[in-house]
Amino acid sequence: MKTLIQRTFLIAITFFCLTATAQTVTLDYHFNRETHKTKSGEIARFHYIWEEHDQNSFFILGNIFKKEGFNLKSLETAPTSVNLKGSDVYIIVDPDKPKENPKPNYILAEDVKNISAWVKQGGVLVMFANDSANVELPHFNKLANVFGMHFNDDMQNKVIDDKHFEDGTIVIQNNPIFKTAKKIFMKDVCAIATTGNAKPILKNAAGATIIAYATHGKGHVVSISDPWLYDEYVNGRLPKELGVENDKAAYDLVVWLKKLTGK
Repeated sequence: MKTLIQRTFLIAITFFCLTATAQTVTLDYHFNRETHKTKSGEIARFHYIWEEHDQNSFFILGNIFKKEGFNLKSLETAPTSVNLKGSDVYIIVDPDKPKENPKPNYILAEDVKNISAWVKQGGVLVMFANDSANVELPHFNKLANVFGMHFNDDMQNKVIDDKHFEDGTIVIQNNPIFKTAKKIFMKDVCAIATTGNAKPILKNAAGATIIAYATHGKGHVVSISDPWLYDEYVNGRLPKELGVENDKAAYDLVVWLKKLTGK
């Protein structure tokens, strides 16, 4: 029978091993910083955040990350070598335009320098854009361009209303990311142009690149044409067959990102 000291030692070693190998995914709260007034009259953050379980947030996606062993973190300030340290995956979603935030935090030259240096050292950067009417592309592209990617000022997968969901579907075949999803739903997005080291990972029926990938030093960069996997479109109000497939795609993406971290 193990003594109390032996059991305590084993518990400590187990805890150390778990925490030493756990990945951390950090979600940007600086470039995307939308607020609204709650029913109680308070001003609160919303749109693409971990915490809120509503149609606009990443609550479900966050749970998938947690199930795959990730710790969730958010970054309220501009990225630096100090506050990105310890993050394995850094996600930037839909940077604000003035219509969404009267005083947007644009991605500046110093931010591009800090983020690209972090990626070069082994970080995994994920950039979720949107159609050009709903995302600030000029500064976002200054970051994307470093990795041979460019979010175009156009509209792909236009979906007029709920009767035309199929206009936003993309069939999946022999894809390096999506191993279980057979098709995804991603509406009103921009195309991604790629040069140099960047390569298309997924194209829509029209041949436009919707997801692109590049390596940068020891790290990896993934660009996606839309916020896409927020709660509304992860088994939310979609028709069942599309919602289930987006669920699978969310899982596939997280598993792939985990592999990219090398842990």
